[in-house]
Amino acid sequence: MHGARLGYAATMASVCFYFELHQPWRLRRYSVFSNDPFYFDNEANERIMRKVADKCYRPATRKMLDLVRRHDKRFRCAYSITGTALDQLQLWAPDVVDTLKELVDTGACELIGETSHHSLSFLFSRAEFDAQIDAHNRKMQAVFGVTPRIFRNTELIYSNALAEHIAARGQHKAILCEGVDRLLGFRSPNYLYTPPGSGDLAERPVKLLLKNYRLSDDIAFRFSNRGWKEWPLSAERFSQWINQINGDGCCCNLFMDYETFGEHQWADTGIFEFLDALPGAVYDTNHGHNNFLTPSQLLDCYEPVGEYDVATPISWADSERDLSAWLGNPIQDGAAKELYALEAPVKARAAAGDPYILEDWRKLTTSDHLYYMCTKYWSDGDVHKYFSPYDSPYDAYINFMNVLDNLRSRAGVRSHARARPDPVS
Repeated sequence: MHGARLGYAATMASVCFYFELHQPWRLRRYSVFSNDPFYFDNEANERIMRKVADKCYRPATRKMLDLVRRHDKRFRCAYSITGTALDQLQLWAPDVVDTLKELVDTGACELIGETSHHSLSFLFSRAEFDAQIDAHNRKMQAVFGVTPRIFRNTELIYSNALAEHIAARGQHKAILCEGVDRLLGFRSPNYLYTPPGSGDLAERPVKLLLKNYRLSDDIAFRFSNRGWKEWPLSAERFSQWINQINGDGCCCNLFMDYETFGEHQWADTGIFEFLDALPGAVYDTNHGHNNFLTPSQLLDCYEPVGEYDVATPISWADSERDLSAWLGNPIQDGAAKELYALEAPVKARAAAGDPYILEDWRKLTTSDHLYYMCTKYWSDGDVHKYFSPYDSPYDAYINFMNVLDNLRSRAGVRSHARARPDPVS
């Protein structure tokens, strides 16, 4: 096996199950006549958190804990839990946090680092990016008693520049990112890679774990699709697909939103029964050689086999796998520019004694607000429309900018007339 360290059999596959657990702070309807600093719709945020906790977070986390215990910790998984989600869990579903603590305490669950507010800050402000990573670290340590050693940027946004920056910080040993066909070429995403650099691959400071998007999306998106030729998908058949990477890969990285279990794929689709059966099916395939590992364990077991060169940013969103879910149209770009232009005055006002302004601004950096302004597929009822609380991307923009105008006034910055963005076709 390529790069094996621990003497595993030459034909085996290590499954790395990773889940993103995120909820944004959604904005209330805020008009040009509003003049208060209360921007967030906590009634809606509480309602959504309680609903998703009932449908996904409670049953899925209990299932993960049961699988770890039932399989004597041979079943393993990993989470990145955003600070915005954790704050809401602590307010409205604290029992889920307790179950997550139990799961982490087993040693079979790894927590992944990211920005505290699930932001695009790396693209606009390296100082704010570092501050949000540090804030996330502090929160993970305070709540779970661990400091992440693996990093995952918002929405798997990744580039060579990100790898260089994370390597310079010196804390994280690997980055999770998307396995993009146009960049991999003939190569498989089922190996460890490194960013471009010099010297021995094994000695480079940061390794890369690439998402196998085909197998991940079989669970996250296609599982309940009755028009899919593989429906209904059984754990046994899926484990056979995992086993097929033997001979051209060592790790099968299944990365997805945690809400896959019960929220995106409802309980009546059989998703929980599939999850319940999957570990046993994976172990039974290939005479028991296949296994589950956390991201850190993959680093301990395998060496990288080559470089993954990502000159321009990629992500795990949409078919383009680029930044166009959040940036690229006039309203998104205008909103992002004005948002990050307020960083310095907001931080100055926070230092002068405003106890809330910095946290309010950081909640606005959450990438979801720009995602709601995406116009790519709105007319086709795409997934963007499913997640948005607005009637249109333009409503999302107007509401966001009304809030930003008030924040600008609080920061002592004179409001200015904004040019109306050009229509987006």
